[in-house]
Order: sequence, then C-alpha cells, then structure tokens
Amino acid sequence: MTATMPGTRPANPCFSSGPCAKRPGWTPEILKNAPLGRSHRAKAGKSKLEQAIALTREVLQVPADYRIGIVPASDTGAVEMAMWSLLGARPVDVLAWESFGEGWVTDAVKQLKLKDARVLKADYGDIVDLNSVDFDHDVIFTWNGTTSGVRVPNAEWIKDGRKGLTICDATSAAFAQRLEFTKLDVVTFSWQKVLGGEAAHGMLILSPRAVERLETYTPPWPLPKIFRMTKGGKLIDGIFKGETINTPSMLCVEDYLDALNWAKSLGGIDALIARANANTKVIADWVAKTHWIDFLAKDPATRSNTSVCLKVVDPSVTALSADAQAAFAKELATRLEKEGVAYDIGAYRDAPAGLRIWCGATVERTDVEALTHWLDWAYAQAKASLPKAA
Repeated sequence: MTATMPGTRPANPCFSSGPCAKRPGWTPEILKNAPLGRSHRAKAGKSKLEQAIALTREVLQVPADYRIGIVPASDTGAVEMAMWSLLGARPVDVLAWESFGEGWVTDAVKQLKLKDARVLKADYGDIVDLNSVDFDHDVIFTWNGTTSGVRVPNAEWIKDGRKGLTICDATSAAFAQRLEFTKLDVVTFSWQKVLGGEAAHGMLILSPRAVERLETYTPPWPLPKIFRMTKGGKLIDGIFKGETINTPSMLCVEDYLDALNWAKSLGGIDALIARANANTKVIADWVAKTHWIDFLAKDPATRSNTSVCLKVVDPSVTALSADAQAAFAKELATRLEKEGVAYDIGAYRDAPAGLRIWCGATVERTDVEALTHWLDWAYAQAKASLPKAA
C-alpha cells in the first residue's frame, strides 16, 4: 500500500449506478436527428418509438409474443403500473434484499393494503431463500439489487407450472445479465442503467399470461390514467406499438436508439454481458489481493456484475463507531471525486457504509483497472488521517 498518487487516471470517471456512464465515444452530436418540436404522434416521432421497441426486442431477445411498451416515470413507474394493475387477484409474495425491493413491499402492504401479501426479506449482502417462494402466489422481486450488489443467480428457482405471475424489476440487470423471459411475466427497466440512457422513461414487458390477467381482472382500487393499460376489458394495444401514455422526450428516445444500435454493433446481449463481466472481474481480482476491502454480497453466485457494492473490512476501521465507519467510506469517495477520478461511488443512502462502483457495459475495463489504483491511494490517505489511537 502506497500513498503515492497513481499516474494513470480513468478516461471516464463516471461510475455512478444511475444515471450511468454514456457509451464509449458518445457525443451530443448523435442527437442531431431527433425530431424535436414535433408531435410524438406524428409519423417521424412514432417511427422512432417503434424502432426503440423493435431494437429492445432484438437486443434483449424478447420472445415475439411478449408486449413491449415505453412508459413514464422510469423503472419505478413501470413497476407500479404493473403492481396497481395486476395485483389483488391472488395472494402475493414480495421479495426484498435491498432498498428498491423494500419499496415494492411498502407499495404492496401499506399503499395497496393487500391483506394476503407475504413478505420475504434478507439483510444487505444476503438473498432470501428462493426455494421458499410460493408460485401459487404472484411474486414480485428485483433481479439485481442495485443498492446491495446482490442478484438472483438465475431463474431456475421459478416454476414453469406456476399459477401466479412473476413481476421482475430488472432495471440494473437488463442488458448485462441474461433474463429468462419464459420464467418472467412482467419485466421492467429504465434506459439510464446498463445502456447509459437518459432518465424518466421506463420499459414494461408483458408475457401473454400478464396480458390475460389484465383483460380478465379489474382491481378493486381506482387506477390513475397514467397506469391504465386496458379499455373495455381489452389491452390498449397502441401502448405497445409506440403510442405512449404520456409525452416522451424525443431527445431521450434518440439517445436510447443510439445506445441500442451501439449494443447491436458490438454483438448484442452476449457482448454486453461479456463487457460487464470483464469489468467486474477487475474488481474481483483487486479485492482478492486487497486486505482492506470486500464485497457486500456474501455469496459469489449472487454478486452483481453491474452495481458492485463493497465494504471496508480493515479491523482498524470496523472497530470504529458506525458513524465513523460511514465517515471513512465517505472520505474515500470524496477524495476520488475531488481528484476527478471517480464520481458518485458512495454507497446508497439506505445501504451499509461502503462504496458502489458501476461496472455495466458502457464502462471500459481499462478505466476500472485505473480506478483500483486510485482506491488504494484514497484508502492510504484516509487511513493516515485516522486518530492514532484507532
């Protein structure tokens, strides 16, 4: 461990877990063909929205009989549209092992007030017992916990003959982890994660089973206009053909199209997964040889390859009070931001103190490698500033 400042800086210091780094080579020039000042319902705008849906299907390899819609309010809006529209027909299992999963628990239990909701929780760093999930129930879960760095290892735990629907918040998994759509009835994500798109737009993907539920079940609570996906007992098909519920930003749509075309040019989903895995391996190799840091996710099989969450394990730091440990982790992030080396890598506000480094497909492996040396430098600086008694 040395306090000498490294000589190489990441070319792109954006390691935020959302909004995430733009794709390599991105410039504002790519937005020049956006149909600005035009109605999104006009031919030019609708064509762009249709392209976004078609390319999403192609890159993510979404089955042909699944519907894909662009919806408002980012991933949160997409999840809540699904919950408000689909839940109540059956009991529901809500799984949570980080803050966003906890949010869906709140929606189910405190907002929708579902009397037959069963909550399965795990602490940060762990995951719930997936074998205990009841698939006679509807199931809500987060594929990749953005604030804990814990993901489901695969979809094998989901039963093929399930009676309930599976509602999957996949926002920091889509485009970096392989989603097994035959096991998923609702999939949601936002543009701002793995593809580095802009915020405020969500994607909602529905299986034929989910569409059937929408057309045969009416929830007992009122639905705001922004959540309504049926009319007269039939799916509003236009939502899934580019006729959005509210007005989308055509500038953001143009940016999303650029990201999708970039992903396609690399080789699609396999290439995106490989990039994220390579970035995460750099972190894993560094953690393996570094005594003061470790993954927050305890089981390697459930460690995220996008939102990589880390904790300081140096005994001289863990012996400090919780507030002092949080201050130490914050100092690491602050020093790196001040040097222009890494932006926004502090742990999420509800998560244990530590660091969170985005390793998704838009991040370059060489930048992650350069960052590890700066992390060692920041640690040495922060450690030297601790009171000697510590």
